[in-house]
Amino acid sequence: MLKIRFRQQGSRNSKTYRLVATDSRSPRDGKYLENLGWYLPQSPEEKNAELNEERLCYWIEQGAVLTEKAKSLVKRYAPKAYKTLREKA
Repeated sequence: MLKIRFRQQGSRNSKTYRLVATDSRSPRDGKYLENLGWYLPQSPEEKNAELNEERLCYWIEQGAVLTEKAKSLVKRYAPKAYKTLREKA
């Protein structure tokens, strides 16, 4: 089963996350199929994430399931991909 979820990066006090498409059986920080974007939670800027909407739509159409936190990030930063997700459901 394919999942789109966060992959933790960075050091203890400066976490960053990558949004990745992966097999659900692989560990959180393990091997992934494709990097779909990044998220910097501690950044004070308005634009603290960047997502590849085209590839997100592709993986959603292939049957990938988003985790709850990934879904909220996609809803905020990639409305086109979120629309594809809602149409599929």
